Amino acid sequence: MKIAICDDEIIEIKDTKKKLEHVYDNLDLLIDCYTDCRQFLKKNASVVYDLVILDIEMPQMLGIEVAELIRAAENDTAIVFLTSHLEYALKGYEVNALRYLTKPVDEKQLSEIINYLIEQKSKEKKIILKDEEDLMMVAVKDIIYFEAQNQDIKIITLKKEYTRRYNLRDYEEELSEYGFIRCHRSYLVNLEHVSRISGKEMIMDNDHKIPLSRMKEKKVRQALFSFVEKSAI
Repeated sequence: MKIAICDDEIIEIKDTKKKLEHVYDNLDLLIDCYTDCRQFLKKNASVVYDLVILDIEMPQMLGIEVAELIRAAENDTAIVFLTSHLEYALKGYEVNALRYLTKPVDEKQLSEIINYLIEQKSKEKKIILKDEEDLMMVAVKDIIYFEAQNQDIKIITLKKEYTRRYNLRDYEEELSEYGFIRCHRSYLVNLEHVSRISGKEMIMDNDHKIPLSRMKEKKVRQALFSFVEKSAI
């Protein structure tokens, strides 16, 4: 997930960045920081961010003005304003701001925002799978797990099973930010569909039992605990 923090106060930038990294230490975050909104706008012309955290009052221009330029470029990036002045709230609706936060940023509120964005991305993210002669668009949120079988990958979804010639590592890299984790050299599971861990097995929502390797057990347990904890916020 690509995030930009734009604030003329370096201390606030460092604090917000630190809290994001602490709350989402298992998530692949790319966080760019700017003290000058003009530098941000220049970079934003070539990089699409998932989230922009904007100080609403900066010396070069107001955060509202920066947001208007983002929207003028037909960019639907999620925008969060940092402010203590509620009079800007109505203006924020004009640029479809996701939320307002006060400084110093609350870690729980950051978590709620990131959880929301992950959920939205998960709903939108789809992969193409072949079903006999048809190509199917399958939402990643509906995928329970992947299983490597020689040169093929078996994809188990809520509705049916698919087989595709692919590399499990590529799926792992593509879907890590959507709550998927490698629990065994042959399995990639969706944490959303893990019912429980029993001994050396992961029990999925469909009652399938997935082996949990000793080398990956600690990381998987930590990731699952973190995932459940954040989902409960």
